[in-house]
Amino acid sequence: MDTVCGIDEVGRGPLAGPVVAAAVVLTPGTSLPGLKDSKKLSPEERERLFPLILEAAAAVGVGWAWPHEVDRFNIHNATLKAMERAYEMLIQKLSPSLVPTEVVIDGRHAPPSITHARAVVKADSFVPEVMAASIVAKVFRDEWMKIYHRFLPEYTFSQHKGYPTRLHRERILTIGSCPIHRRTFLVRAARSP
Repeated sequence: MDTVCGIDEVGRGPLAGPVVAAAVVLTPGTSLPGLKDSKKLSPEERERLFPLILEAAAAVGVGWAWPHEVDRFNIHNATLKAMERAYEMLIQKLSPSLVPTEVVIDGRHAPPSITHARAVVKADSFVPEVMAASIVAKVFRDEWMKIYHRFLPEYTFSQHKGYPTRLHRERILTIGSCPIHRRTFLVRAARSP
C-alpha cells in the first residue's frame, strides 16, 4: 500500500512573518469530512479541522523560513527551505512502516532534496494529504502572527497576519518597519496604492 505525504505552504505574499510549510501523512483509511484547501475555508472551519487532522495523521511536520531568510535567499528558495524542514520533521516522527512512497507538493516546484517528490499544481484541491497540510500550515502561521501581535500590537498583525492590506501598509508608513518585516518586500509595498 502506498503512503502519501502531502506538502503545502502559506505565507508567500505577506510583508511580515515567516513562510510556513506543513507535511502530512494521514493514517491509512482516514476520512475527514469537510477537508478542502485552506483558502476555501473560513478561519472557524480551519480551527475546527485542525485538531481532527492532528488526530487523524500518522505524522505532521512543520517547517519555517524566517523573514531574514526570505530576504537573503528570495521567496522561492525560502519556500523550498520551509518545505524541506517540514518534510525532515515529518520523517523524524513517522513510523518506518509508513515512510512515504509518494510525496505530493502543491505548486510548480519541489525541493531538490526530496528526491521522490512531485509538484502538482492545485494538488490542494484534490489530494487529501495536501489539503490537510494546507490547513495545518495556515493555522500554525496565523497563530504565530497572533503571538507577534501581542509583542507588537501597533502593527495589528492579528488582523491582517502580515499581508499587505491598506491598514498594514499605513502602519508601516506611520511607525516604520519592525524586525519581522521582509525588507525586500517593503520596497514593493511602498510602491503599492
